[in-house]
Amino acid sequence: MSLQILTTVRDGRRYMHTWPMVRQLGFHFPEYRVIRATQLAERVTPALAVMAAVGQVYLYGWAFLPQALTLALFFLSLPFQGLMWLGWRARHPLPLSLLDWGNQLSAKLLSMGVNCRQLGAKACYQDMATLLKTAFERLDKHYWDTV
Repeated sequence: MSLQILTTVRDGRRYMHTWPMVRQLGFHFPEYRVIRATQLAERVTPALAVMAAVGQVYLYGWAFLPQALTLALFFLSLPFQGLMWLGWRARHPLPLSLLDWGNQLSAKLLSMGVNCRQLGAKACYQDMATLLKTAFERLDKHYWDTV
């Protein structure tokens, strides 16, 4: 069980680094917002956890240490929850509409001479992220304004 959780977190981290952080995609996919929130949580929550635990022990005494530790663990779990969601999403199969759109984008890239592969019937969001990253690196800004 724990190995599966670690695999999901690893997939989430890989998906987070693969997904192109472009504002245009934020209107169509929740990944943009989840990745930004997870990155912010990775930076901020350790300090929040320490401040919350120390503040609670300082104000209420050592008798509240279990509650302080629980609150600290909650804050520390926030980036973990984001990575879990991203890992689950990375392995989730694409709906047919996105599969068709991804194949059209892949065909456009192939016609331009960019080396990429078509999305297969069992494509997942990780495959879409790789295709989108390639597309945003290779296609000009004008193409994305028309989509």
